[in-house]
Amino acid sequence: VGHLIHVVHALHLNSDPRSRVLLRLLLNLLLRADVACYRAQWAQQDNHDRPGAVNNLSPKSQRDLTSRAITPSFDTCDFVPVPERGRRYQRTRPVRLGDSSPGGRLRFDGLARYLQDVSNDDTRDAAFENDMAWVVRRTTIEVQSGARFGEELTLTTFASGAGRSWAERRVTVTGSHGASIEAASLWVHLTEDGRPKSLPDEFFAIYGEAMGDRKVSARLTHGEPRPEAKVHDWPLRFTDFDVLEHMNNAAYWSAVEEELSRRRDLRPPMRAEVEFRVAIEPGASVRIHTCDAEDNCEIWMVVGSTVHASALVTRAQPTS
Repeated sequence: VGHLIHVVHALHLNSDPRSRVLLRLLLNLLLRADVACYRAQWAQQDNHDRPGAVNNLSPKSQRDLTSRAITPSFDTCDFVPVPERGRRYQRTRPVRLGDSSPGGRLRFDGLARYLQDVSNDDTRDAAFENDMAWVVRRTTIEVQSGARFGEELTLTTFASGAGRSWAERRVTVTGSHGASIEAASLWVHLTEDGRPKSLPDEFFAIYGEAMGDRKVSARLTHGEPRPEAKVHDWPLRFTDFDVLEHMNNAAYWSAVEEELSRRRDLRPPMRAEVEFRVAIEPGASVRIHTCDAEDNCEIWMVVGSTVHASALVTRAQPTS
């Protein structure tokens, strides 16, 4: 990786078009190396430091942790309001045909792409160094009033808290026809060797005023699949994978939408949350575990015996 960084620097100084093409290829290679190192490092951390881990604990500790975590809740998320001061970034976009359900509702996977795009646009606009070196850990979305096909949306994003090596990004979405959506995502920042590290001074110089001194936790809470869960296969598609060659964050939300197609009682106002544990790679044999209750649906994406991601969808209280 160190040698590649020197090559990238040399190519950056070269104005030849062929060098620019090679530069983009090498940057993608470096990003893949970052993510691979991060996954390995996270997996090797002690269970006390790795949020959400339940493996390698005693049987009693596993039962205790799972029984506490599996109770549906959103204790880790608090949608703080848009700050009056500090950096706020805003973009507008319409709800497109390809992001809408047959009934015209903006799907969660489409919304997740909107959240990714405005977040990436913000860091690029702020000229934040190494702006793509982030791995999402958790995304929580509350839909008070859903967006509809053709509706013009305004997305306002800002940093709302931080931890040792992670930060929370908030996005508020309002629509021209009354859409009202709140989202909060926890992102872990990666260093050049692919490991989580304390957030740099540059981050606080850009986002510090907006988020103040609010601290956020990286702890995962969804627990393990219930024994009574229903199980079915989830075939992967080529279009699920992005430039980093792992399943894009928005693609996980497609599994949530598939379950919501049969749970038509779960509609706004509602909350949905996805926790990402281990990236799903091409060729993986994914099985979906689901458990239904009157006011919620729990979902796990499992490969072999390993939970790679989980989701919780539940009704929300209407806001005044």
